[in-house]
Parts: sequence; C-alpha cells; structure tokens
Amino acid sequence: MEREAVMQRKKSSCYLCLKGNWFTEKEVCIVCDAKYCSNCVLRAMGSMPEGRKCVTCTGFRVDDSKRGTLGKCSRMLKRMLTEMEVKQIMRSELSCNANQLMPERVFVNGELLSQEQLLIVQSCPNPPKKLNPGYYWYDKVSGYWGKIGRRPCQIITPHLRVGGQLMRNASNGNTSVLINNREITKRELCMFQLSGMQCEGQPHFWLSADGSYQEEGMKCIKGCIWDKSRIKLFCSLLSLPTPPDSVNPCGGEVNGVNCCEKKILCKLLLLGEQNSGTSTIYKQAKLLFKVPFSEDERRNIKFTILRNLYRYIGILLEGRERFEEEILSGKGKRQVIDEPGSSGQIDDKTMYTLSPRLKAFSDQLLKVMASNLEAIFPYSTSEYAPFIEELWRDPSFQSTYNRRNELDSLPRVASYFLERVVVISQPDYEPSDMDILYAEGITSTNGLSCMEYSFPESTQNSSIDSSNQNDPLVRYQLIRVDPKCLVENYEWLEMFEDVDLVLFCVSLTCYDEFFEDSRGFLTNKMLASKQLFENIVIHPTFDLKNFLLILNKYNMLEEKIEQVPLTECDWFCDFNPVINMSLAQYASHYVALKFKTLFNSLTGCELFVSIVNALEPETVDEALRYAPVACALIN
Repeated sequence: MEREAVMQRKKSSCYLCLKGNWFTEKEVCIVCDAKYCSNCVLRAMGSMPEGRKCVTCTGFRVDDSKRGTLGKCSRMLKRMLTEMEVKQIMRSELSCNANQLMPERVFVNGELLSQEQLLIVQSCPNPPKKLNPGYYWYDKVSGYWGKIGRRPCQIITPHLRVGGQLMRNASNGNTSVLINNREITKRELCMFQLSGMQCEGQPHFWLSADGSYQEEGMKCIKGCIWDKSRIKLFCSLLSLPTPPDSVNPCGGEVNGVNCCEKKILCKLLLLGEQNSGTSTIYKQAKLLFKVPFSEDERRNIKFTILRNLYRYIGILLEGRERFEEEILSGKGKRQVIDEPGSSGQIDDKTMYTLSPRLKAFSDQLLKVMASNLEAIFPYSTSEYAPFIEELWRDPSFQSTYNRRNELDSLPRVASYFLERVVVISQPDYEPSDMDILYAEGITSTNGLSCMEYSFPESTQNSSIDSSNQNDPLVRYQLIRVDPKCLVENYEWLEMFEDVDLVLFCVSLTCYDEFFEDSRGFLTNKMLASKQLFENIVIHPTFDLKNFLLILNKYNMLEEKIEQVPLTECDWFCDFNPVINMSLAQYASHYVALKFKTLFNSLTGCELFVSIVNALEPETVDEALRYAPVACALIN
C-alpha cells in the first residue's frame, strides 16, 4: 500500500500527505531525499535523534551530496521549533557516529586514510572545510590543500602525518614553476609574482607555513608572500586561499556546533559600461557600510577631483572665447561695452571679456590643457589658487557659467564642483563624502576594486526578505571591474567563476547618447550596454549564475524623458507610454522588461531588477539587499 502511494505521488508533493507543489516549503531527509511539508515533518522525522532523517532512516549513513548541509538549519524548522531544540538537533546531526565521514572513502596524496588519520585531519587546529569523500592533495610543508587536479582551496594545519608524497601534477599545473615539488597553476603563479617572487625560467621553490620562501637547495630566505598587505586582496580576487586569522578558528571543537559557525562569504561582481554608475555605486557602498578609504585612495581621489576641476574650468574658458567671438562677429546677441582705450580709440568689450590679468591666466591654463594637464595638476594648485578664486567671482566667467548647458563637453556633475571651487582650490582641502561620490574618473591602478561588508543589525526596513541579511556569520564581498578592462579583454571574467551574484549596471539616460567605438563608428550607448550585457550573460564563467540588473540615474531620467523621447534608441522603438502613469516610471519599467525578456531568452531564468539613483544611499542599499536572496538560492 505504501509503495503504491509513493508511485502515485507527484514529484513536487509532500512524501507523506501527497499534497503541495514546487513552491511549498519542505524539509529534506539527509539520507533518502524524502521531502516533507510543515504539517508532516514532525510525524515523519520524530524527535530527530540523528538530525533531519526519516524515522525509518535512523542509523543509516548520510547521502554524500547532502553532507554540506549538515548543521545548517532550514527556515521552516526555525519557525516550528524553539531555539534550544534547533541547536540540539543540529548538534546531534553533526556529532552522531552514523553521520560521520568514513575514512575508507577519503584519499590524500594517493593514499587511503585510516580512522586515526581521518581523526587527525578533522581535529587539527585548521581542518579542511566541507571534507567529503574524494581524492585530495596536501602540501605538508606549507599547508596548502585542494582536490586532485584543481588549484588549492584552503590552507590547513601543516605537518600532519597523513597521506603519501605530494605529486608534481597534483593540482594539474602547467607553469613549469615548482613549489614544494608541486607544479603550480596559473592563478598561483600570478599571486606569487604579485608578492614579489621572481618566477622567470623554471625555478623550484621551497615554501614554508609562515609564507617564507627560498630556492630549492639554497639557505637564503628570498622573502615572505604574506608580508605585503595587498596580497590577501589579490588572493580573494583570484579565489586562492589565505592563512587563517587565528591558530584555531574552530575553537578546538571537531564535531561540535562550532563547525557550522564559520563565516560565509557571498561574492558580488559589479559590471557595466563606462558612465553607467558602477564607480558611484561602489563608493556609495563603502560609505553605507562604513568601509574606510585608505590614505592612498583618499589622496588619489583628491588629485582626481583637482584635475577634474581645472578641466571643467578649461572647458568654460574655451566656451567663453567662443561666446565672445560670436558677439564680436555679430552672430551672438550683441552686448558690447564701448570704453576709450589708451590711444583714445574705442575698444569693444563684451560681457565675456576678461581683465588682462585673468586673460593671461586663461591663455596659460588652456595651453597647459592642450599639452598634458595630468603632468602639472594637482601639483600646481597652490600657484593657481588665487587666480581661481578671482576668476570664479569675475562677471564674465559667471556669464559663461550661466550658459554651461550649451557646452556639450562639460559633464553634468561639473556644476557641483564649480560651485565649490573656492573651497576645493585651497591647499588644505580634503574631499568630503559627497565630493567622493560626485567625483568622476576614479579608478584603481589594476582595474579592480574590492570591499567586504555585512549588513548592520539595526537595518530592518527593507522590502526584501531580511532573514539572512543580519546574520553576523555572513559577509559580502563587492568586486568592481573597471569598464575599460572589459572593453580591452574579456579574459578578466574567467577569474570570477565563484561569484554568487552579478550586478550589471545600466544608465537610464544613455538611450540618446553616442560614442565613437574602436572602428570609428558612432554607437548608441544603450545598445552598447545591451551588447555587453549579452556577452556577460552568455560567458561560460557565469553559466547558471544569478544576475541583478541595476537601472541607474532614475532621477535624471525624470527630467530628460520630458524633452527627449525614449524612442530615440532603436531598441525602444515600440515604446508607447500610458497616460495614468508617470512617464519616467513607465519608461523604467519598460526598459526593465526589455532586459528581462532578453535575459530569459538567453538563459531561461528570471532576472532581478532594481531601479537606483546611485547618489541616494537608500536605493543602493535596497539593490545590495538582493545579495542574501542570491546566496540563499545558490546554497
């Protein structure tokens, strides 16, 4: 009778009551994979003396594919049981003998582990994470650990007496560089080179557990790979392990609840076309989650702001010359002031005419801009500061500034800095948070920026499910790739195979804007974003990855769409707004639908969408709260 009921059961229904569908929340048996709804789980699993097992599965071994879920309680059990009951079940699930890994299914350096050796590995200060049946390699000197044929995934306690000799091809490297007799992978080679290790030719190195290294057969220490502060950041970007922060991160417990209390890192990759707003979103995230800018970063930001300021002033001075010439030639509205010159003749002066002193400064600044602005500024700011203040207060410059909308090369953000020109040009100027947010052209030297953060416990107002957002054991890593790097080389993307969520940023206002591509053709910026989005989505690295589309600059769209129709972009030719909704709101929903349809046609999956104004922290915070959702879907 029972067999007959199981055969008639729908695949998505509860195994006991035969009700429910794919969307019904269920608890899964870690032995037989049977699924039970909230009404049946306690009847089917009883008191769970060995964790989440059917009563009939008690005493049987865990399905190896479910070993990674041991000790991780589901939301359904948390709602149904008390906190003390949940902890007791998870402790039993981790510690009972029936659920322990069998030594005869674990091989290290080609040798089968004994029960004693498996206990040594599991009880060492830094044991391997998620140890499952399989074949592993172990560098006993440095502590590097990984699966056979793959790069290292962790640094565990060194000098454990387990396994055989480390083989040269253990990690399937092809660089001809040996570390402790193992040929390293390309990613490891990149990391070692960044740490200062000279890897030309086919060198053989001896690497110790503390990171110090020397050439094989030599006594002289060449250096230490962990001495440089940035090397751990590079390891994180390259998905390579770093030494544990503490001697015993598990607190000495082997099979206790501490094993499930290790921090989880959820990686987010931020991509987008130039001027889409990825830089502003990244900076806003640093301010939101109180991740401080380093001294080098603040100094570079200050220099960039100063260079940009002088560039804006130069654009206005060029515009001033143009406006003055138009008036003198009779093309513009003639506002000429007739004054007697030194020779008694009448000189033509317009509302755009500078004094001789400021005219000389203007000519000098424009000459510098034509040669190499970056080579001179910001180092000459103290010399030019008095002129800048005088220039800003000059009526002719103010007249030009009032016509700034006629200067196409002057970016919209220039107004913010020009109105603070007196403060910024002072020698003791330090950028404020708003200055940093508004500053354009801030990039890292290697094209990558990275920060780690966690959601503050006090933040509870998000519309997105916040059950995992305030978990102190979950941290998030936001990685931004400079758009120029994507244009030059898509091979960058291969190092991000372990990201949990891809954030793709699109400017809502670029639908009528064009740029000149590498072939000299004018290309619509929105169509360029669409093409980049397609290339990212179909890239093998991001197969089955979750995507979040960030539609940025909504506040600017509200102003622009009243003047320039969305149909200026060929992709949006069928846009037909309705009367009972604001034009900008309908347009943003329309653009989101176009990208969602495109994403579904490429992957068959759903695309997350968030509408953002990167200068408003609340909207950026809301977008980043999709990260816990993505991690929950993956895990």
